[in-house]
Amino acid sequence: MSVLNKFKLDSKVSIITGAAMGLGKSMAQALAEAGSDIVIADINLKEAKAAAEEIRNQTGVKVLPIKTDVTNENEVNLMADKVIERFEKIDVLFNNAGITIHEKAEEMSFADWKKVIDINLNGPFLVSKAVGKKMIQQKSGSIVNISSMSGLIANTPQPQSSYNTSKAGVIMLTKSLASEWAKHNIKVNTIAPGYMQTELTRPFYEENAEMVKTWADMTPMGRPGKPEELQGIALYLASEASSFVTGSVFTVDGGYTAW
Repeated sequence: MSVLNKFKLDSKVSIITGAAMGLGKSMAQALAEAGSDIVIADINLKEAKAAAEEIRNQTGVKVLPIKTDVTNENEVNLMADKVIERFEKIDVLFNNAGITIHEKAEEMSFADWKKVIDINLNGPFLVSKAVGKKMIQQKSGSIVNISSMSGLIANTPQPQSSYNTSKAGVIMLTKSLASEWAKHNIKVNTIAPGYMQTELTRPFYEENAEMVKTWADMTPMGRPGKPEELQGIALYLASEASSFVTGSVFTVDGGYTAW
């Protein structure tokens, strides 16, 4: 097989959580362009349907939007069952859904702390568990967790202890699942993005110019990333091109963690 063919995802089925917009949508578009059918598992069904229609029209692949709260085990299990019912298999899973709350640790309510941990860490566990069972039966699969460089360092100046902790947990969850599931021919890796500007974060960037300048000054490339700049690594990890890669963390941060 030629190296370029290793990146093709024809006849594959990929689930991306939180893919109605932003980074998840961009990665879903990349997988679709490579030939994979797509499942958009998002809590916002209206936006998921809109994204599904857009990707379907652009690429011609099958796209299934499913309303999914990644913190609800019943909904997650039902989502996985629906995908098997529709496509008969699951080849790729991207655990992308996540949130950030900037709040000082001494002032943060336990409810807010728990919300971040539930979505960012418990969500990937629940979805990986449900989908992993299907992949174990198939004896194949690729799981990609979206963590963050914030799982490797404590970012500054923003207070985000809950986010940092949740993303560090995602990195260790990745390594643990990779160790457990390699014998089932399942790869588990994580992408750790740096500061990325999406439609969701754009208002924050516009309203916090001083903080954004601090981030840029601390990034060797001097700018935030764009959603499409995750597409290459997403396709690599989803495809056969990464057949000997598991338990790894791929930082995409413009050099931020190099200093």
